[in-house]
Amino acid sequence: MIPAGVKVLVASHPVDFRKRPDGLLALVRDASSDPFNGALYVYRAKRADRVKIVWWDGSGVCLYLVIEGNDMIPATVRSALLPLLRQLSGLDAEIRQSDQAILALAKAGRWRLRK
Repeated sequence: MIPAGVKVLVASHPVDFRKRPDGLLALVRDASSDPFNGALYVYRAKRADRVKIVWWDGSGVCLYLVIEGNDMIPATVRSALLPLLRQLSGLDAEIRQSDQAILALAKAGRWRLRK
C-alpha cells in the first residue's frame, strides 16, 4: 500500500518502455535526485497508452504498469493509484467522481499531464 503524503514526480518526456525498474531509477539518478527517497516516479510511453510507476518502499523497488484497456489492476493497487489516475487524466483531485468513472478514463487512455 502506498502511504498518504507521498511525493509524485512525473517525467516531462516519454521514456523507452523497454527499461526495467533499475533503468528507470537510473534516470532518476541522472536527474540528480535520490531514487530511494520514497517518492513515486511516473513515466509514460511515447504513445501515452502505458504508464510505469516506480517506487522504493524501503525494502525493495515496486513497479506498477498501467496499460490502456487493462482491467486486471489489483484492488489494493487500484485504490492506491486512484488519486494519481485522477491527476494524470487531467481531473481536479477535489472533484469527487466514482472510482469506476476514474478507472474508465484511465482505461480509455486519456492520459494528459497537468501543467
